[in-house]
Amino acid sequence: MSNDRKPNRLVREKSPYLLQHASNPVNWYPWCDEAFETAREEDKPIFLSIGYSTCHWCHVMEREVFEKQDAAALLNEHFISIKVDREERPDVDHIYMDACQAMTGSGGWPLTIFMTPDKKPFFAGTYFPLAQFKSLISNILDIWTNKRHDIINASDRITRHIASQSDIKEPSAAQLNDTAAKKAFAQLGRAFDREYGGFGAAPKFPSPHTLMFLKRYALCFNDKEASDMADYTLTRMFLGGLFDHIGGGFCRYSTDREYLVPHFEKMLYDNAMLTIAYAEAGMHDIAERTLEFCIRDLLAPEGAFYTAFDADSEGVEGKYYLFTPKEVEHVLGGADAKRFCTLYNITKFGNFEHSNIPNLIKTGILTDEDEAFSARCREQLYHERRKRVPPARDEKFLLSSNSLMISALATAGRLMNEKKYVTLALSVTDFIRDNMMKGNRLYAVYRDGLLRHLATSDDYAYFAWALYRLHQATLDDTWLSLCITVCDSMMALFADDDGLLWLSGNDVTDLPVKSKNTYDGALPSGNSIAAGVFLRVYTLTNAEKYKNAYDKIVSALAGEINAVPRAHTALLSAALLDMSGGVKVELPRNNAQLRSIIRKFHPFAVYKENAEHNDAMVCIVDRCLPPISDLDTLTSAIEQTRVFS
Repeated sequence: MSNDRKPNRLVREKSPYLLQHASNPVNWYPWCDEAFETAREEDKPIFLSIGYSTCHWCHVMEREVFEKQDAAALLNEHFISIKVDREERPDVDHIYMDACQAMTGSGGWPLTIFMTPDKKPFFAGTYFPLAQFKSLISNILDIWTNKRHDIINASDRITRHIASQSDIKEPSAAQLNDTAAKKAFAQLGRAFDREYGGFGAAPKFPSPHTLMFLKRYALCFNDKEASDMADYTLTRMFLGGLFDHIGGGFCRYSTDREYLVPHFEKMLYDNAMLTIAYAEAGMHDIAERTLEFCIRDLLAPEGAFYTAFDADSEGVEGKYYLFTPKEVEHVLGGADAKRFCTLYNITKFGNFEHSNIPNLIKTGILTDEDEAFSARCREQLYHERRKRVPPARDEKFLLSSNSLMISALATAGRLMNEKKYVTLALSVTDFIRDNMMKGNRLYAVYRDGLLRHLATSDDYAYFAWALYRLHQATLDDTWLSLCITVCDSMMALFADDDGLLWLSGNDVTDLPVKSKNTYDGALPSGNSIAAGVFLRVYTLTNAEKYKNAYDKIVSALAGEINAVPRAHTALLSAALLDMSGGVKVELPRNNAQLRSIIRKFHPFAVYKENAEHNDAMVCIVDRCLPPISDLDTLTSAIEQTRVFS
């Protein structure tokens, strides 16, 4: 990136991704009214480019295309160019990713869109090298000039199609029952990689919510195979290069079947969700190492977490994370280096780009003796690695990712009996309350003291989920009360007549159409998370409006869930709670033994403090058990709850 070039409009933005493009010769606009007004006044089509700061191919397209004067000259003369950070405006990204998938059958980032000044897309793609991009924009310009009518018709059709994806034409006659959960398990079983774990072929995304569904399914149906599938996948992901064995934390996804070669970017949201999955599976050492990475490398002085680390350093993907035997020997010395390299498959032949991704695929889980040795070596290698040029860090604060991190910290603190994690979860929650709310309205992004962009329903759902999990870790009704406030705001801002949540609120006016996020992909959808929170709040409060909100989401999606249950595993986890009726457990304030029940993984139990009783009170569906005074009886009462045999 040139430093002596006059910056474009993006220099006034706070997004690290937009700032990366502020010195491009392209005359970029952010997503704003000025850009669209200028396009209408000058009768120009719009070139929209969407990406994010840690996206490898976004960097490549910037270097190869947007830094080039000839490409910039074509864009500046004939187009209005807009750059969007998908993490700041997921609602914008969602609309145009739907368009790309509808037009091309696939999608990804950087997302390349050409559209009319009224925001209607007529061409979509992803990465284009320079020669292909220049040819493309010349063709687009020719069609815009000579076949405008065709473009207008095409853009109208695709915009109607995008809008129709969020329509529920009529309430589904389908009912959601245990059949959908069983079908999801069967689909996952057929896709399960019995040698290396995970599901399907490469690339393999962790999708922790799917593993969390399997653990819940195993409890409901007393199905050990479901639990084993989740545990084996969690183990294999940790053993491979997907996990950073030197510095901790997980990379974005695996490019191969074995989980050896990751896409090296590290996202806060992935590590938060994986922490929950590992903590719930009882793999506390891996959860701890994941959290320690987040706390050491992503926790900001302000008290919240940064967003991500780039995959590249010095322009090379993964360079920061690789080791040769000589580099290990330089740090550890001969004998220790040989032992460490043997354990972590670091050889002179290499396993990636003539170097090595440390991994335990061949070694397996270390013995206690090897782990003690390796921990000491890893610490030394970590400090040596810090001398290298690190990947860039995206230093904005996202409500969504920080909310998931609160959930992770609260869950790990509760299940692992680590008060420090709960204390940090409380601190991050305070940061959000103090800095990312105006009145009852949440904002999506905070950086350098400024709030940016109204929060989406995904943001609200994740924050409500965080507050619920914080309540379960502390039994402090302060957090249940705030969770209820967020739920009420979420319903008021986002709920459609069919009960589903629009992604953007009713106070967002700068989109061509509105969209709904209903599928559980790399992350669970806001509708799925919200449904689970609504149901748990209902169980704790008996307020029917939350059960009604849950029921409407499930009813609207029942047909889709029954057709493709594997795409709705987070919502199915909530449905399993509903089908079981759940277990409401009221715990006395001053009985530490009974209160220790919260440290066990009981996903269908919800806990509340009751200062008026000295015993535990347990209610299952529409019946309550006699007061319980000892932990073993309480544990048995909860664990005997099963949905189906």
